[in-house]
Amino acid sequence: MKRIAIAILSLGTIAALAVMMLPLLLQSLGLHPNYPSKSFDLTGQTALIITTSHGVLNPPGETDGEPTGVFSSEMTIPYYEFIDAGMTVDIASIQGGPVPIDPSSFRPAIKTPSDSRFLADPVFQDKVAQSLPIEAINIADYDLFFIAGGWGAAYDLGDSPALGELISQAYQAEHTPLFGAVCHGPLGFIQARAADGSALLKGRRLTGVTNKQVEELGIVMTPRHPETELKRVGARYESRTAFRDIFANHVVIDDEQRFVTGQNQNAGHETAQKLMAILEARTGE
Repeated sequence: MKRIAIAILSLGTIAALAVMMLPLLLQSLGLHPNYPSKSFDLTGQTALIITTSHGVLNPPGETDGEPTGVFSSEMTIPYYEFIDAGMTVDIASIQGGPVPIDPSSFRPAIKTPSDSRFLADPVFQDKVAQSLPIEAINIADYDLFFIAGGWGAAYDLGDSPALGELISQAYQAEHTPLFGAVCHGPLGFIQARAADGSALLKGRRLTGVTNKQVEELGIVMTPRHPETELKRVGARYESRTAFRDIFANHVVIDDEQRFVTGQNQNAGHETAQKLMAILEARTGE
């Protein structure tokens, strides 16, 4: 019996170590890579993080499915990057009210330090529970608009006339705010129009989650896929690949330095940092 107990204890220890090491292993493969952070002082600058309001992973025409929403780190990482730089940050969603968060975001193997910080932050949680509706946003209030992704974003970001109008007006605003997005987030730009009525993204360098990653994850029933939609409106789509694209990473700054987009969930940190670097350079002019 003693030997059996020792064997069970040993197996338990090995299992516990495996659970502890899994996040490090996944990071070494490319998931949520470390990015050399720079400290910014952007006190007085304001950012709006925009998310989906769709919370069910369902085939078009159906209403039942697994819970989904924004992928947490695509919201929490930029939020804390901006907050730690002294910025004021609000949260908005397509419909307003509680933001659905994909529960898989909080699995131990993929949960980020920013996710853990969010789970202990009642102020941020309150903003997420009472997100602003897109129709209530005053574009003059923000220097930066950031659109988070997640599977929910595939259902409503690209089909919201209100979001398309918001991005169109903000792009043409005199204070020339910046725009960021990661993963499915760039879908929020596809309805935006330039002053001449053409697609705002036409000819513009952007990235977003690849069709390859969507297929590898086996979630192809969602109504919109960023690579397909960005190409459809004439964007100069860029991406990188890996043995599985969930471990790939790519961030693009457009030639005008108004849009910074990240390919997938790995890009939140780098995308936020590059947006803040552009903001800092502006304030120093």
